[in-house]
Amino acid sequence: MGSFLTRSLEPTEVVASPAASKPTPPDAAEAPAAPEKGPLFKGCWSCRVLSGTGLIGAGAYVYLVARRPMKLGYAPGPGTIAQMVVGISIAGWGVVILTDPKGKAYRVG
Repeated sequence: MGSFLTRSLEPTEVVASPAASKPTPPDAAEAPAAPEKGPLFKGCWSCRVLSGTGLIGAGAYVYLVARRPMKLGYAPGPGTIAQMVVGISIAGWGVVILTDPKGKAYRVG
């Protein structure tokens, strides 16, 4: 692992032009407009289904892995309970993405 030298080591002189020292403000017609912020998942039904079911599956996996020692007869500890809560939360997040409660997926216009 090394670095490469792409520039020469000799100092270079930069000469500024007189026009560059006084920038002119852009006209109102030339000013760039601020981009609109769309919804997080862009209202795409297939994207929401894929990500929502993926999160539900991940949450179910986390929950069931935490529950496996309990089926063998071990008492649940604080870490196991926290893992189950995290699994339920991840699955809940997936349900929220699937149901779209605020109606962001509908086209406005």
